[in-house]
Amino acid sequence: MSKQDTFYITTPIYYVNDVPHIGHAYTTIAADVLARYWRLRGRDVFFLTGLDEHGQKVQQAAAKAGIDPQAHCDKLAPQFQDLWKRLNISNNAFIRTTDVQHKSIVQQYLQYLFDKQLIYKADYTGWYCTFDERFWTEKDVVGGLCPDCKRSVEQLSEHNYFFKMGQYQDRLIDHIKQHPHFIRPESRRNEVLGFLTTQKLSDLSISRPKSRLSWGIELPFDKNYVTYVWFDALVNYVSALEYLPQQKPAGNRFWPANVHLVGKDILTTHAVYWSTMLMALNMPLPETIFAHGWWTVDGEKMSKSRGNVVDPNKMAETYGVDAFRYFVLREVPFGQDGDFSEPGMARRINSDLANGIGNLLSRTLTMIDRNCNGLIPHVPQGYLELESQKYPRLLFAKNQLRLLGNSLEKFFGNLEFNDLLLQITSRVTDIDVFIDEHEPWKLVKDPDKRSELNAVLYTAAECLRILSLYISPFMPSTARGIAEQLGLDTNFDAPLLEQEFEWGKLQGGAKIRKGNALFPRIEVPKPQGAKIVSESPAPSPPIPAASTTTAIPSTALAAPTPAAPAQITIDDFMKIQLKTAKVLSAERVPKSEKLLKLQVSLGTEQRQIVAGIGKKYEPESLVGKTIVIVANLKPAKLMGIESQGMVLAAGDSEVRGLATILEEVDPGTKVK
Repeated sequence: MSKQDTFYITTPIYYVNDVPHIGHAYTTIAADVLARYWRLRGRDVFFLTGLDEHGQKVQQAAAKAGIDPQAHCDKLAPQFQDLWKRLNISNNAFIRTTDVQHKSIVQQYLQYLFDKQLIYKADYTGWYCTFDERFWTEKDVVGGLCPDCKRSVEQLSEHNYFFKMGQYQDRLIDHIKQHPHFIRPESRRNEVLGFLTTQKLSDLSISRPKSRLSWGIELPFDKNYVTYVWFDALVNYVSALEYLPQQKPAGNRFWPANVHLVGKDILTTHAVYWSTMLMALNMPLPETIFAHGWWTVDGEKMSKSRGNVVDPNKMAETYGVDAFRYFVLREVPFGQDGDFSEPGMARRINSDLANGIGNLLSRTLTMIDRNCNGLIPHVPQGYLELESQKYPRLLFAKNQLRLLGNSLEKFFGNLEFNDLLLQITSRVTDIDVFIDEHEPWKLVKDPDKRSELNAVLYTAAECLRILSLYISPFMPSTARGIAEQLGLDTNFDAPLLEQEFEWGKLQGGAKIRKGNALFPRIEVPKPQGAKIVSESPAPSPPIPAASTTTAIPSTALAAPTPAAPAQITIDDFMKIQLKTAKVLSAERVPKSEKLLKLQVSLGTEQRQIVAGIGKKYEPESLVGKTIVIVANLKPAKLMGIESQGMVLAAGDSEVRGLATILEEVDPGTKVK
């Protein structure tokens, strides 16, 4: 089997002392989505996650509890293992750095580098942070505090062993420049390059004396030292392949890793430390190291002291596993920072899932149950193509899904989870609009329209079948639920041939098995003790009307002293581009009662617009509507969110109504 037929995906190994939070879940869910997708495509996937169990904090916590460090780790490890089972994580292996086999491999690599004279002993004096288990230089420490965790540091002088990391600086720079996808996203790549090209890379301390730290892997060439936790932890990515796969060893099949997923806080460790270690070991570097962003909670940094750490177990129990998985990957582009709020999650579940794909499945199966005796209707082969001129929307739904299917590999290859999920919800909207336009509840009353009725219901059901394939990496239980209610026994855990993604695989005559709602609507929780935040900073002088998000006719703007509106020429007016836009999705902006974030289609492109219409409209009521926007307005940011246009609305101090079009027109049509 060639490397092109395999896919190796890893998460960081999480620190055993941590309580699992949304950050851990975020990385692991993303890795699971990639693993599930490439399995569907027939690749031999190895998905690794696990725990980092050595270090000073573990030793101290165990001593405080009066137990052995290994017993301490054994007690804590299940909190992660149980969570991954609950979140439906399909990892192939779970590594613990206390595994005997892992420790042996780490020692082999250390001895190899020592024999090559790439590890040497030297005196060292520096500022040490116990929490991060890291030395800092004089220039790094400000006010006696660690620059990373802001805790107190202490000055230590000791003998240590060093890895000659600095001699690989130029080679690493060349590798990053020659492999543009090695570090992603591009902003993180630029950060690492900036670091490497502006300062000299020092050698890396890779040991701690046993007199200070005994809980670690002993150096094979000096029994008085243990290895530094990062050298131990990073080696897990290759040591796991030697003893955890069912077919042993598997290093030649899976290494180098296709993707290392990491948080942005440990990017340097992976992009620099790990890369130079691999170079010294004469091993190829991973194809991609992808650093995602952090989650804040209601605009604040997560911390135990604030009591705002998001518990994934609680979120899964309260909102459902698939809904939680969907939210964390839909809410923010992967790679950027995101803000978590329970009201925001509840609204998204209601708008995207309950009112979206859940409602589409329910209404489709209800109509099939009532009008087709619960059987998928038969449709003559080629019917959609033959009737495309008479019923163009029949073919539209099919073609939109086909185009999305052709783009799946691009979305997953670029880790564009947010964009793909937006496309999927947009296709759900297309199918809903398609059903509404054909009005099957009227077709059933006309015996001459039976063929069209069958085609409409079959099209909706077949779209749902294909959508179940698209969403299965994100929401595996939901995909199975859709398939089962359609009367199918699809195995989403096995490779699905390309033909399964083709149109027409749903067999007429199959008995549907209508079940409970996929996503019951959720009552939006009210924020507890939320801070009062203004909709936007108070401007001085006032912001001109052209830079706001909702346009109000000038005749509706009250003023202390009435004055005639300034007149403009026809040339001035012609500079404004008004176009129709179809609302694909809508959601509230956190901490704002007024602002809604819309994703709209202009036919040839999609845009994001922030509009101050939230007091008048619920987000879900806008999906599918055709509105009018100012299309050539310079982008602006409202509450940190970019708005790429302006929604036209009427009102005085409050919005009273949106500008809409009576007849149906295509998105992107000019308004004159």
